[in-house]
Amino acid sequence: MRKRPQLFGTDGIRGVAGRYPLDRQTVSSLGRALAEAMAKPPDAKQPQILLGEDTRESSAWITRVLAGALRETGASVTSAGILTTPGIAFLTRHYGFSAGIMVSASHNPFEDNGIKIFSSEGTKLPEPLELEIEQAMLETSASRPESSEADLPPEGALKQAYLKFLGELIPANGHMSHFQLVIDCAHGAASGLVPEFLKLAGIPARILHAEPNGRNINLQSGSLHPEEMAALTQSTGADLGVALDGDADRAIFASGRGRICNGDHVLFAAAPFFKDQRRLKGEAVVGTLMTNLGLEIALREKTIGMKRTPVGDKFVLEEMLRSGINLGGEPSGHVIFSDISLAGDGIVTLLQMLRLLSETGAMMDDLVKDFRPFPQLIRNVRVKKKTPLESVPAVARSVGECEQELADRGRVVVRYSGTEPVARVMVEGESAGRVEFHTARIAAAIQHALGARN
Repeated sequence: MRKRPQLFGTDGIRGVAGRYPLDRQTVSSLGRALAEAMAKPPDAKQPQILLGEDTRESSAWITRVLAGALRETGASVTSAGILTTPGIAFLTRHYGFSAGIMVSASHNPFEDNGIKIFSSEGTKLPEPLELEIEQAMLETSASRPESSEADLPPEGALKQAYLKFLGELIPANGHMSHFQLVIDCAHGAASGLVPEFLKLAGIPARILHAEPNGRNINLQSGSLHPEEMAALTQSTGADLGVALDGDADRAIFASGRGRICNGDHVLFAAAPFFKDQRRLKGEAVVGTLMTNLGLEIALREKTIGMKRTPVGDKFVLEEMLRSGINLGGEPSGHVIFSDISLAGDGIVTLLQMLRLLSETGAMMDDLVKDFRPFPQLIRNVRVKKKTPLESVPAVARSVGECEQELADRGRVVVRYSGTEPVARVMVEGESAGRVEFHTARIAAAIQHALGARN
């Protein structure tokens, strides 16, 4: 069996800030190991590292510890300050940094944090490099003390360069300026960026949840809680609403009638439009195991294929690049337009949807009216340990019986989270009642065999 990284999940390293693996000692070891890995051949030169962070209260000290460790190991370190994850990915590639580091736990609550590392190409690190970094951390963490913190002033020109990149995506004809928007910033990294961008773009909008205090990031707001945004979009007569998450790599939309639209809706709206314009490379999109079967069937009727990957935008992008496909995403709101950006970028996704509305003359409700997702239920079960689920007889039996009943008109996906001690059970099918029955049965089997006790 291929060795997999233990610290790095599907989206970097994540945990409770201050506890392993986000304690100061481990963060120091990570910074040193990354700098040493970047300085090896074929580069063999001083690494140039870019740092960014979100608005949670722990992000500042984690960034300072990383900066100290990187400098101690000979790297040159530049700070972009508070910026979105896709902003850091763009700047890393645009300016040729050896690596970019974003300190953020994305959509998680403020107590959590994470460290996402981007290659010089603006993509997540490949697994072999993650394994190399982990091995170096194991070899040195116990023998070297934690690093001194380094406090770096952010370079404002970096944020302006990212804003310029976003501004260049706005058509010169000004056809976006007549849209009325509602934007939920989740008290996160986009809170300062979005107002500046809207002013630059000349797009009027009501902005929600853009007053971060270190502890309110994602709190009843953002992509996991889009209800307030959707209600305001409908009540104010806005054309479109969007809820970002804490680091703005996700975007969940609301139509003018208040219909909440996730990443599957975006793919359903965008893929046929791209195909009609002969811009859909590969005549297919990339989704994940969690992409609704209803989307796959609907796109198939439009002669558009779908490739599925494990959950995680990292895997979506890898398949897009491997297959030459330029559109992919996840229901969670990560959508990648690879001709524009190699990172899921909530603001880029918003601009692409506005362009779609502008060029078709349709509204979001019109674009998604024919998309009928299959009833889908997801249940999370906290576990003591991640025993292979197929080796647990009761779990394997309940999954097998579910698959037999659903056949080709439904799906069951049972997997462990890449970032939390959680087993996720997803069942979808044409009957909501049977979906609920099977989800509860499989979750109960996991809970009985592996569930964590509170």
